[in-house]
Amino acid sequence: MKTFSSYMRRRRAGHGRYLRERGVGFKVETATSRISKILGVHEALGSVRTGHRVMVSGFGNAGDPKMLIGALAEVDAFGLTIISNDLGSPNIGLGMLLSTGKVSSLVGNYYNWNPEVADAYNSGKITVELIPQGSFAEGIRAAGAGIAAFYTPTGVGTDLAKGREIRNFDGRDYLLQEAIGADVALIYADKADELGNLVYRKTTRNFNHVMATAADIVIAEVGEIVPAGSLDPEQIVTPHIFVDVLVRSE
Repeated sequence: MKTFSSYMRRRRAGHGRYLRERGVGFKVETATSRISKILGVHEALGSVRTGHRVMVSGFGNAGDPKMLIGALAEVDAFGLTIISNDLGSPNIGLGMLLSTGKVSSLVGNYYNWNPEVADAYNSGKITVELIPQGSFAEGIRAAGAGIAAFYTPTGVGTDLAKGREIRNFDGRDYLLQEAIGADVALIYADKADELGNLVYRKTTRNFNHVMATAADIVIAEVGEIVPAGSLDPEQIVTPHIFVDVLVRSE
């Protein structure tokens, strides 16, 4: 199991390599130099490769990175595992990825809005791993904290427990749930500063904060980018160290 410190070292190294591959230069400000994290949407998504595990935030139509999702449907990458609460509606939002044949696997919990998910699963085009919503959120948080797995009573005695490890603690059965990590996370924030510190608006925060900690590369679509030092530190939810790329919403 990777420790939290080794995870952070891997993220920092990955961020530098990612930006160097894209030829993003250094911007000199006073006595220090730092890499600009602000990229165009298509340049930012150049990190997505065939077979990648991609986390996408949002709950229904709230807090999802709509521009990044639309651009992802055009990226030359297939066989993606999409880790998300839901998969939008037919050919809308994340549903576009299914309609364009980019998805091979889904990890999530609520697909009622998109009947094409059931059709694709029943025809053998995709696999689906259903995880109760609380376990889903905690699995992502665990990956970000360097925790390999945890036990939960949720799902015990249901079809979701078939073939899974069950242990008894103090007379109660618990199901082993592994951490949920990804190669790339696409998230949305209401506002960011140039360093990548993120501020969310009310319930649009949903899965964004935990997903920002649980992927090798984190790409944040934001409604507004302000100068470093402009944000109230008490309002910052996701520190900049977790964010690799910023894309301004259009």
